Amino acid sequence: MQQHLVLIDGHHLMYRAFYAIPATMRTAKGEQTNAVYGVASMLLAILKIEQPDALLFCFDAGDKTFRHQENATYKDGRAETPDEFYLQIPRILEMIDAFGFKHVADGGFEADDFLCTYAVAAEKAGMRVTIVTGDRDAFQLATDSIRVAIPHKGYQQTEYLGPREIETKYGVTPAQIPSYKGLVGDASDNLPGVLGIGPKTAATLLQQYGTLAGVYEHLADIKETVRAKLEKDREQAFFCERMATLICDIPLPCSLDDLALRDMPVEPVARFFREVEFAALQKRLDSLLRTPYGSAHFLVSAVSAPAVAVGREEDQLSLF
Repeated sequence: MQQHLVLIDGHHLMYRAFYAIPATMRTAKGEQTNAVYGVASMLLAILKIEQPDALLFCFDAGDKTFRHQENATYKDGRAETPDEFYLQIPRILEMIDAFGFKHVADGGFEADDFLCTYAVAAEKAGMRVTIVTGDRDAFQLATDSIRVAIPHKGYQQTEYLGPREIETKYGVTPAQIPSYKGLVGDASDNLPGVLGIGPKTAATLLQQYGTLAGVYEHLADIKETVRAKLEKDREQAFFCERMATLICDIPLPCSLDDLALRDMPVEPVARFFREVEFAALQKRLDSLLRTPYGSAHFLVSAVSAPAVAVGREEDQLSLF
């Protein structure tokens, strides 16, 4: 049976959780836990729905990557994240460690580059891959063995995109995504692309000429109004394409075998859930352990239910 690797964009999950769960969610001692809860809730859903044989969290290290070195304004303009978000990151990493999941980050690369590197390596090893992220850069990785999963409603209404879905939605193939972003840009990364070229025009050009280079090789065949825009922002277009192209050959910090989920201990997770007063999530974990998947991947032992009030937590369950 083909092994299933799940790669998780850690910051994407954290941001979704932080802004989806009310900031009023706190422990009895006053510790804010809304982002921690949201990530833990989505993680349990991912385990239940995806049933991975291996799993890895990929994070941005927060340093200046090679993209920042090439473009000083890369990702400028994003809203500043509150301190309350960053204060919860150590707790989230503690929770990931409690499960025994591996996580990687490097100041020279982005999480997307690790998603790319591990997805490509896993596909070569004969695995199927699900990439959990909301970043469109990952669409360039989609193949018959690699799909992108965009969480909605926690992880209850996940949107899955493979090559066919990406082409239907954007009018381009996964391999054309960097060229597409070279033309239309990406406001989230402060990449302008070619001013005045929108998604429909970009898709039409790439359907005709294949790549960004192909578009510029056929400028004489393109109508004058579009040609003028392309000529004006030629350098910018190729720069944005380069910024959007993921690195797929980073030396693996952890081997694929290191990511395998085998005999995961339950007690560290239960202990963590007790400490942060996630009683309802403990019930969901107990339910997961009773499934064939749970019994095959967790080292199940008698775990006492946490004796804490669940009212504050259960108020959030309609959201996640």
